[in-house]
Amino acid sequence: MLRGLSVLLLLWLFATTKAAENGTISVDIGVIYGEDSQLGKMGFNSIQMALSEFYNTHGHYRTRIALHTRLYHRKDSIVGAASAALYLLKFTQVKAIIGATTSMDAEFVIQLGERAQVPIISYLPTSRPCVSSGECSYFITLAQNDSAQVKAITALIQAFQWKDIIPIYVDSNEYGVGIIPYLDDALQKINARIPSHEAISMTATDDEILQLLHKLKAMPTRVFVVHLSPTLASRLFLLANELKMMGQGYVWIATTRISNELDSLDENVIESMQGVVGVQTYVPDTNELKHFKSRWGREFEDIKLNVMGLWAYDAACALARAVEQVTAPNSGFKNTKIMSGNEEVTELDSVAVSSVGPELLKALQDTSFIGLAGNFNLVNAQLGSLPVYRIINVFGSGSNEVGFWTSQKGFLPNLKSASNSGLRPIIWPGDMTTPPKGWEIPANGSMLRVGVPMEPVYEQLLNVTQVIGRDGAQNSTNVSGFCIDIFEAVMKNLSYSHHYQYIPYANPDGTLAGLYDELVYQVFLQKYDVVVGDIAIVANRSSYVDFTLPYTESGVTMVVPARDDKQSAWVFLKPLTWELWVAILCAFLFIAFAIWVLEHRINEEFRGPPLHQAGTYLFYSFSMMVFAQRENVLSNLSRCVVVVWVFVVLVLTQSYTASLTSMLTVERLQPTVTSVDELRSTGAYVGFQDGSFVRGLLLQKGFHESKLVSYNTIDNLVDLLSKGSGNGGIAAVFDEIPYMRIFIAAHPSKYIMMPPIYKTDGFGFVFQKGSPLVSEVSGAILRVTEADEMSTIAKKWGMQEYNSSYQGNIATSTSLSLDCFWGLFLIVGFASGSSLLIFLVQFLYEQRDIWINSDVFVWIRTWMLATAFKNRDMGAHTFRKRGMQNDETDQTSIDGDGADENTPTNSNIPPRLSNYSDKIEEDLSFSAGASPSRLQLHSD
Repeated sequence: MLRGLSVLLLLWLFATTKAAENGTISVDIGVIYGEDSQLGKMGFNSIQMALSEFYNTHGHYRTRIALHTRLYHRKDSIVGAASAALYLLKFTQVKAIIGATTSMDAEFVIQLGERAQVPIISYLPTSRPCVSSGECSYFITLAQNDSAQVKAITALIQAFQWKDIIPIYVDSNEYGVGIIPYLDDALQKINARIPSHEAISMTATDDEILQLLHKLKAMPTRVFVVHLSPTLASRLFLLANELKMMGQGYVWIATTRISNELDSLDENVIESMQGVVGVQTYVPDTNELKHFKSRWGREFEDIKLNVMGLWAYDAACALARAVEQVTAPNSGFKNTKIMSGNEEVTELDSVAVSSVGPELLKALQDTSFIGLAGNFNLVNAQLGSLPVYRIINVFGSGSNEVGFWTSQKGFLPNLKSASNSGLRPIIWPGDMTTPPKGWEIPANGSMLRVGVPMEPVYEQLLNVTQVIGRDGAQNSTNVSGFCIDIFEAVMKNLSYSHHYQYIPYANPDGTLAGLYDELVYQVFLQKYDVVVGDIAIVANRSSYVDFTLPYTESGVTMVVPARDDKQSAWVFLKPLTWELWVAILCAFLFIAFAIWVLEHRINEEFRGPPLHQAGTYLFYSFSMMVFAQRENVLSNLSRCVVVVWVFVVLVLTQSYTASLTSMLTVERLQPTVTSVDELRSTGAYVGFQDGSFVRGLLLQKGFHESKLVSYNTIDNLVDLLSKGSGNGGIAAVFDEIPYMRIFIAAHPSKYIMMPPIYKTDGFGFVFQKGSPLVSEVSGAILRVTEADEMSTIAKKWGMQEYNSSYQGNIATSTSLSLDCFWGLFLIVGFASGSSLLIFLVQFLYEQRDIWINSDVFVWIRTWMLATAFKNRDMGAHTFRKRGMQNDETDQTSIDGDGADENTPTNSNIPPRLSNYSDKIEEDLSFSAGASPSRLQLHSD
């Protein structure tokens, strides 16, 4: 190292001498760093090499930078850095200062630069917020801000779905405090949380670090983001390895403060860091960089080069370029403050203002070139290029590159990938290839605090009893019930059987401390880690806590007193709804009308006086219900209608018979109230469980607050329902289905459950927002509920119906409705309508001489058509056949054919009436051209 420094100094003296001989302008630039800082020494060597090589290739420049170095002790870095900067400004009047200044050191140096208008250039990472905000106009950092890597760290956490993260950082501005606000905000956006912030002092002893590690080991979180100096991080990982915290299940993420200097760490430290994932600043691997590393290795064998040395190199080159652009780079300083005689003068007051500072600052901001660390261009006093980070995995004697992260594409296995395709395989602590889940309940850690509600209404779900000692103090708590057994089965499935304790939500005297909403809020306040019981999953609670998947069915339902319809005198009407009764009646009337129209002109059985005809066709239609019709139909159209109608009647009668039989033989409980609207319209009183969210739901449904009555025991509920709304009780009770299942099972013949009126997600376990236990417990709930263990627990607490698909006494409609048969009515309507249409067309065609006669008034033609419809259709087949039979009979009488010779001619037995003759003839008349002995019947 000494040989390298000697060579650089000789080269620097030679260049300065040549510059003086050639008439070049020497520009004073200051360099400050801690004398025991390896980074400071590395940066100073890089600056010297940069200036030497730069001016060798830019011999035509008229300016040459003359370095003035000032060292300070690291133990008093804040005062030392400020003192060194003040000395350079006051006595050397440097035009710029390059320093290995950290966030802590730069506090006063930045103020001096602002006052003297001298650019302060730092090549170390800083967390100064004024840099990005523009308040430190003369402070330039070439290193990437700590906040830039937060997005890469957050993306890594999100990719592996870790929910709890603990940052470990130094409690100073130098290494940590500045990054924490950015990390908190970024994790909040991905719904991850920081259960604890762990800060370490720069002067922490090994015992203090061990105490911190023991605390972390006792916590369930296993994901740690380490943002420490390399020296402090080395001690941390060595001690963590001794405590078995670098093994299976742990996740350690190292920031750039550690990853960028990984090569400078000792071998035993690297060995203890196996499996650590690091975020490292990416530097393009160019030929110039390879040559520089080769020269560095030859000159400085004992100093490891890292990215900060490259930034220092580029800073010197940028300053050399900027100085060349300044008009008068060697201009002096001027005092701008006039001191009065009685005013006290301080060191800061004696600092003059640089005449060339603003111009040099602008020249730096306009400088752009390709340096060893990549593209050099300043935006808001920082490197403006978009950050790219290498994701490394500590393994073996060094680190493996597992991918990259860019703000545009996310994670990439290599920079040539066209799209986000993730990272290459990572070896996690404990030589695991499977990503750790990020949490576990430690065997020697603190117990989970499980809150349980006090004084539940339904003891089958949850029963809490406190054992009180002789002194009146609580000795222990016994917790049992369906919910508790489910929770214990789930925890056993996760192998956490003995890592929790039940804590009743009660006052010190054992009384109820609050309602369910207040109990759930205690989880948000971190009084409990989890709440177990009959806790419903509702939206307003989910805004501040997390619920697991439900382990019960869901919904809010209404239960009302039941009545038995078999005791009703009108039970025979129940099988069909009133709409269906009306439809059937209309169908009977229409079919009767259709048969009469189709049969009236050709069938003697459908003729006669009006009342006789009406009774005949109505009797014919209704007698089809029992298939006892006596009259015969003669028209083919009528037969078509009758066939279809007989089929419909058969279906209706069979359906009615089945429904009525079911009503009379099976127990059918009907609700006294059928809808929420009925309760609201009648102003009835309704009940709800004391402390339940159902009260707010009923108010939303339109119930007046004065009509709401709460109950706190099952006996209280039975008493309220028995009294009824008009006698100081209630007409119905609203509650969640699990509660009402239990209530109905205890009183199966007295009350009935209506369909759900409101959708909920059932009962679930409550955890703190973002808790990693939520997903694990939800998965275990699915495994328990799908196994036989669920039915065993349900049988134990007498809740088989509650957990099965049996619907119990949920009220449903037992009457057949019109919707079930509208297709049949459509068919019979089409058949009868089509038949009537065909008959009408035939009739009008036969009587066309009447309705096309234009010489007669319309009303006369209408009367003539009606008269024609009223009379018999003598051309019909039935009447033609009758006429032929009558002619044959007359001829036989005349000729004597067909008469038995023994048959007396003067018999007193009257002849049999023909089926085709009217019973009463209203009018007898002679037909034109007929003999007096031949009569022809005409009906009115």
